[in-house]
Amino acid sequence: MKTRLIWKLFAINLLIVALVVLIVWGAVDYLAKDYFITLMDKYNISPKESHQMFVASIHSYLIWGSLAAIIVSSVISLVIMKRILEPLVKMTQLTDRIATGEFPEAVPITTSDEVGQLAQAFNRMTESLSHMEKLRKNMIVDVAHELKTPLTNIQGYLEGLMDKVVEPSEETLSLLKEETQRLNYLVNDILKLARAGAAQISLDILEIDFLDACKHVYGIFQLQFSHKNITVDFTGIKPDCRVYADPHKLAQVLHNLYQNGLQYTPAKGKLRIFTKEFAEETRITFANPCSEMQAEDLPLIFERFYRGEKSRSRDYGGAGIGLSVVKDLIEAHMGKVGAKLENSEFLVWFILPNKPLHQSGS
Repeated sequence: MKTRLIWKLFAINLLIVALVVLIVWGAVDYLAKDYFITLMDKYNISPKESHQMFVASIHSYLIWGSLAAIIVSSVISLVIMKRILEPLVKMTQLTDRIATGEFPEAVPITTSDEVGQLAQAFNRMTESLSHMEKLRKNMIVDVAHELKTPLTNIQGYLEGLMDKVVEPSEETLSLLKEETQRLNYLVNDILKLARAGAAQISLDILEIDFLDACKHVYGIFQLQFSHKNITVDFTGIKPDCRVYADPHKLAQVLHNLYQNGLQYTPAKGKLRIFTKEFAEETRITFANPCSEMQAEDLPLIFERFYRGEKSRSRDYGGAGIGLSVVKDLIEAHMGKVGAKLENSEFLVWFILPNKPLHQSGS
């Protein structure tokens, strides 16, 4: 049988009361005795009979006083301990419900002591778990949707080819290839996310010329930006801007931010990249006009599989993973990421050290 904490605390309280009674009892028997005999000798009174009456009376008072103290302290202790331990009982009950996949209401916080702090931490944990569970469910729905569309199309074309309803033309094969690529993009995105989660244990920190790194990755997207008549402005990057990062991980960050800018920058728009240097770190910002992004999207854009505007992301084959990978990779460098809307522009920024604070080999 489990022993409840309240009874353990109550037993400790009773033990303390009993110890106090014993100490007072011993003090009366041994200390008060000598003082009483001294008084009797001073006034020439026989102490024997009087002493026995005195000790008997004191013992009687001690017994009744101790019983009264035990009863009063027991009632008060039980009430106070029940109130103190109520959040713990509530947390135990809620933990059982969380284990079944249910995320109930928050634990009431009635104190600011250690129990209250534990209740606050428990509420934060529950809120975080609930949020992650919602994201997990959304992720399953999103991945299923992303997989279903191209798979349905591929199946339809293959059945048409087998039934000789569709001719095996170059156009048909091109459509099949396009749908296969969409599946490949999704699988690659998920793999990137998994690798980003393990990035911190495989960093090879080097000093990097950020402008050179930026222009190098831009070369991959130059043709695509040209097709949309999007201008990429590097003038905000200082020529001597240096950061300390893993070059491969930084290239992945830049790749994802270029991809994000390409998706959401309207035709004939401008993607601006600029930096601001501080004492030991540099903040890099990608800014582009983006009418689709809303303020309520900002706290969620770095979440996995979140897309602020689903239809456009789907058209480009994205699964809402790019900015999540950016966040994981930058945080692996002990950096920070953020986003904001300013003057009709969507700004994504990240911070990297510009001094060799620490390095770790792969």
